[in-house]
Amino acid sequence: MQESPPCRDSENEGLDRLISTAIDTTPFQGAVRHLQSRFASYVATCPAPLTAADLIVTPEIRVQSELYLPVAEIRAVFTRLYQSALRYSPILSSTPFYNALSWADAFNSLPTRFQFSANPARLLEALLTDGTLLTEFLFASFLPRRFYGGFARYPLQQEFIRNWLQQKNLHTVRCLDAACGTGEGTYGVARLLMDSGYRAESVLTEGWTLEPLEVWAARARCFPHDRTYEQRFRDETDLLFTGGYLTRISFRTVDLTDPLMQTADSDQRDLILCNGLLGGPILHDTGKLQQVISTLAELLVPGGILLAADNFHAGWKQHCPHENLCSLLEQCGLNCCEAGEGISGSRSYDPAARQSAHFKVLCAA
Repeated sequence: MQESPPCRDSENEGLDRLISTAIDTTPFQGAVRHLQSRFASYVATCPAPLTAADLIVTPEIRVQSELYLPVAEIRAVFTRLYQSALRYSPILSSTPFYNALSWADAFNSLPTRFQFSANPARLLEALLTDGTLLTEFLFASFLPRRFYGGFARYPLQQEFIRNWLQQKNLHTVRCLDAACGTGEGTYGVARLLMDSGYRAESVLTEGWTLEPLEVWAARARCFPHDRTYEQRFRDETDLLFTGGYLTRISFRTVDLTDPLMQTADSDQRDLILCNGLLGGPILHDTGKLQQVISTLAELLVPGGILLAADNFHAGWKQHCPHENLCSLLEQCGLNCCEAGEGISGSRSYDPAARQSAHFKVLCAA
């Protein structure tokens, strides 16, 4: 596939409110010299092979790397870089340095674009002097490839939604994709609604995520660090835009664990997706799970459904099995059942309340 062209100016709108590439390099000069000295000792002392792209990191390589290039020192410098370049407080858990056992491991996890030198001082210098490279690095750090949900990740869940829509025969539909990431699921449910015969003016679809760069990428359909994926993303979503859904799909930064969420958003939705979050490594504490599920349950119209699936964290990363999630859904007043790859919690139906909620959707349209 051909690489897509860089984002047009209109697509970059708002990115300067998130990223500053004009960083004062003076505070970093000491760190560059220190890392350069560390790397020189590493090269002069350690036997081959040194850290390199595609190198399998053995225990010996890891120990040598830690002796002469302590990852804690490198992590601290790059954390300072993130904090200097981003205009918001970054969530560092996705970055390549966060859980790395050594610089060799961190280097090995970097995209090829940033593996031009095993010397962390050279990488730091390049990022400080090249704004385009820095922007790509920030997106690669906070939107790593392993986070991309991909399209049609949950085909059985989509079939469940399609059947549910046919049974309900709704005239208007309001959807929320909670924990939407870069928006694949949000656009996916909008496409499902379009394919099910809903006109754009009858639908409102929202995506919420905690990471501001994800919101920007989803809204702009732009991935500065991965142009191949960007082209695929646009190919998957172009039909929605030509079909008039542009003004019916929105994204914003929301913290679902915020206790004020229940009062901050009073609008109710027919359908809520919360895939890849509930019960995984990010959110599995019982108290916070119950709080988030309670918040989402309150955002459902009577008769609405909350769907949760998690292929991404299946297996050893799944901290809360479906039977436990079902119990929490029921404690929050939802009726739980299997729904494709995951589960569904439905809110009891109240015709009068539902009619009022749908009147709000029509007024918003």
